[in-house]
Amino acid sequence: MTSVLSGRLDGRVAVVTGAARGIGEAIATRLAAEGAAVLLADIDGDLAIEAALRLSQSGSRAEGVQTDITNEESIAALRRRVEAEHGRLDILVNNAAILDGTPLDQLTPQRYDLVQQVNQNGALWTTLGLLDLLKASGQGRVVNIASILGVRASQDSIAYATAKGGVLNMTRALAVDLARHRILVNCICPGFVDTRMALLPDGSGHEHQTDWFRDIYIKYGRIPLKRAAQPDDIAAATLFFCGDDCRYVTGQYLLVDGGVSSTF
Repeated sequence: MTSVLSGRLDGRVAVVTGAARGIGEAIATRLAAEGAAVLLADIDGDLAIEAALRLSQSGSRAEGVQTDITNEESIAALRRRVEAEHGRLDILVNNAAILDGTPLDQLTPQRYDLVQQVNQNGALWTTLGLLDLLKASGQGRVVNIASILGVRASQDSIAYATAKGGVLNMTRALAVDLARHRILVNCICPGFVDTRMALLPDGSGHEHQTDWFRDIYIKYGRIPLKRAAQPDDIAAATLFFCGDDCRYVTGQYLLVDGGVSSTF
């Protein structure tokens, strides 16, 4: 990722949740490189601060803040900080999420509810908690990061896929409700991405290095582009929805998946 500022987002303020690492950090880095002042919000506050420091050292305006998107007071504290330090908010990227691959016969109501609370409800309550600042922007942008599993399914995906599917329809509903405030709401659906979420739960390695992945998805072309995405690939697509080139697109989702959804 280049650290040269293009200026396309000069003067704008962005909040990216789940920004301490992976896709969220890549999005924050890209928005900062385009000139935005970025708040990296993450439940792991120390890592968020470290990520923001790296951006600041490269000349970007960035700060990290501990935020729990499932906690109303934590979201309120984030809102107060944005207003106190910047007085405005133009871009919100709802990226924070947890992975879940619980088999159906092992799924509990508690686990199911937690996945919904973080992966779907957290995006809604964060948006509503910051909504007054987005309204005042006059050019507000909300980008929700869902998943290819929001439109497809795989084994052991019931909790995760249900939440991400909810994010897609939530995006549409918010787009309708917020259009009168000139806030555009869109959604990115990543496919396979090289992040820590691709690490196997049993600690035995990386999903994308397994024989089955390299055979099915790479060798035999289930992913037509024959590679997993890098976080920067998701960040680049997200940038479109955040900037001025996106003026008449709202309530939409974009699959950033190397074409894998075309081979299902």
